[in-house]
Amino acid sequence: MDRRTFLKGSGGLLVSFTLPNRASTALAQSVTAVDAAGQTVTKASTAKGEVDAWLAIGPDGRVTVYSGKVDLGTGARTALAQMVAEELDVSFRQVDMIMGDTLLTLDQGQTAGSLTIQDGGATLRRAAACARRAMVGKAAAQWSVDADSLITADGVIATAGGDRRIGYGELVAGKPLQVALDPKVPLKPPAQHKVVGKNVKRVDIPGKVTGQFTFMQDFRLPGMLHARVIRPAGPGAKLVSVDETSIRALPGVRIVRKQDFLAVLSPSEWGAIKAARLLKVEWNDPTHFPDQANLYAYWRRLPVSNVETAASRGDAAAALASAAQRLEATYEFPPHTHGSIGPACAVADFRDGQCTIWSAAQSTHSLQGEIALTLGLDKAKVRLIYLDGAGCYGRNGHEDCSADAALVSQLAGAPVRVQWMRADEHGWDPKSPPTAIDLKGGLDAQKRPVAWQSEFFVATQKGSIAEFPLLATVTSGIQRPAYVTGNISKNADVLYTLPNVSTKVYRLTDSAFRTAHLRSPGRLQNAFANEAFFDELAMAAGADPLQWRLDYLPDPRARAVLEDVAKLSGWDARAARAIRRKGDPRDVVRGRGLAFVRYDNDRTYVATVLEVAVNRKDGHVRVTDVWCSHDCGQIINPDGTRNQIEGGIVQTVSRVMMEELHFDTHRVTSVDWASYPILRFPDVPNIHISLIDRPEATPWGAGEMAPATIPGAISNAVFAAVGVRLRSVPFLPEKVLAGLKGAERGKGKPAKVAQAAEVATEAAT
Repeated sequence: MDRRTFLKGSGGLLVSFTLPNRASTALAQSVTAVDAAGQTVTKASTAKGEVDAWLAIGPDGRVTVYSGKVDLGTGARTALAQMVAEELDVSFRQVDMIMGDTLLTLDQGQTAGSLTIQDGGATLRRAAACARRAMVGKAAAQWSVDADSLITADGVIATAGGDRRIGYGELVAGKPLQVALDPKVPLKPPAQHKVVGKNVKRVDIPGKVTGQFTFMQDFRLPGMLHARVIRPAGPGAKLVSVDETSIRALPGVRIVRKQDFLAVLSPSEWGAIKAARLLKVEWNDPTHFPDQANLYAYWRRLPVSNVETAASRGDAAAALASAAQRLEATYEFPPHTHGSIGPACAVADFRDGQCTIWSAAQSTHSLQGEIALTLGLDKAKVRLIYLDGAGCYGRNGHEDCSADAALVSQLAGAPVRVQWMRADEHGWDPKSPPTAIDLKGGLDAQKRPVAWQSEFFVATQKGSIAEFPLLATVTSGIQRPAYVTGNISKNADVLYTLPNVSTKVYRLTDSAFRTAHLRSPGRLQNAFANEAFFDELAMAAGADPLQWRLDYLPDPRARAVLEDVAKLSGWDARAARAIRRKGDPRDVVRGRGLAFVRYDNDRTYVATVLEVAVNRKDGHVRVTDVWCSHDCGQIINPDGTRNQIEGGIVQTVSRVMMEELHFDTHRVTSVDWASYPILRFPDVPNIHISLIDRPEATPWGAGEMAPATIPGAISNAVFAAVGVRLRSVPFLPEKVLAGLKGAERGKGKPAKVAQAAEVATEAAT
């Protein structure tokens, strides 16, 4: 790998930077700037409808791609380069990526929702196809031959006989392509693919393995100061007084303040840490959070801003009233922290009325506007340059930390590095909101489902991602109250063809939790309730959960993943219950559970079977094996796709089994790994993945889809093992023990009542 490719892949180490002068218009046709790898780049166009806005071909034949999407450790840098290399007919190693630089790349929306390949990649793919078609046309005109007779390979255009050849670099000669982006340009047929669909090694991994990769946390500027933001006592606190004499003895330390925003600066990071610890500050600290013990009661009492009808077929209420057997259950999912392994970090340089921020934010273009608001600048005077951070999983602390650095730099008049501490990351990153779901179902005398009624109590989504309430924006006195929580009503309605269905989503107005999306937002919680309750109905009907799903899913691709995962796991409904494995302790019983999702009900299909081992004595549940069948359409990089599926499964097992935000009425209290534990390596399950590749289909995402199946599959597996239905995340040992005790109490009841208790209630869990 040459230096340029390595630096593009690793983020590089930029030691100096100056904002170029340019007009603040989206139609500016040329930009020259230093990129994140320290190279001077001249971009011919910033117009979305021109190929030059998306890629450039240098005299040496190297291809520079300008992607508004970024790589959050997902391998997107590699996969997007594969898509461009394929359509342009160049070697993969000829492609360099510039990602998330607000000056050099166009806004393609936030890197979220597993849409980078589907949306961002589609644009780059078309741009590459347009460029190749234009260059072939140019060569054909020069040689007076039919363009269809020419062949392209490895960045070279040649006649069929090979008597004439010209490289892209020589043909373009460093000039702009000046070609319109054709949304209907023909793409290469999958049968001709040489790069797409192949396992290409990720370009970022070598540097990460050797320690040479430049994470955001590694980045430095000459002469920069180190800062720590002094957090309030709690989210509702106001700054009363600051005793500057308390840190007077520390050399080179200074304070900056704007209303309730307070930070200390030092020439060294350790100096900033000491100053933050020693500075005496008084806060007015009113109560802010509800009583955690009554979280869901509080949640249900909140004002309803609006009610959405996600599904309405037939008459669910009447069907329930006349059903031969009725079941009902409540499912709950708590707020979670993002738990990024590396606390957020950002570097900012405010000078000459302009600000440059190096950030690991997943949405640099929208953050550009929010930081401009914070600084009181025009958006064009703010530039964000993306560098990889150590962990993301949704909109976490990176955006807040970036605004911290920008504001501190403006107040201090110097380049500044802000590094959050672990307590900042756990205590102050935005959280996923609580969710509560009520479900009712009915069976007729033949044990067929006749009614499905569901009500979802979710956070209100206000505004756009640009209105995210950054901590620095709020505490410095700028009002921006919108809370962004993602499209969390998605997957509330089920795809099963049931005769009478009513699904409503209640949007609740809350001011306690500063919320944002966290991996598979809403879909995780909604699919959990739906898939677990569908199993409850299947069990009440005495049906095989797999066959029941097949019976009520007409979509052939949905059926395909279910049939595939059944084969992969060796599914047997009767053998999946109360399993004993050789070598297991006497108190351990195993069970298998199944769950299905079509993400957003309009893209990637996933079916998952997993096995749990439940210790009846201490209530501990361990997920031992996961089998996952995954259909995301056309697969760009099979190995990268597996990376994403595996990572999503592991993280979601952690969230379901042990993660839960803790808080008192003033502040978040789970501010370290002891109070907010995550899954450790010894407890990572064996993961078996089957990829269903559909080369002719649209490529969909893979990062957030499999996680949506995990909570329901675990709940179903625990029930299969010990007859306890877990409906409230996390699935802690005490909840399992409470369920086991409830099941024991039910043994003395008549069979019909005992069955109802076992299948439908166990409300304590």
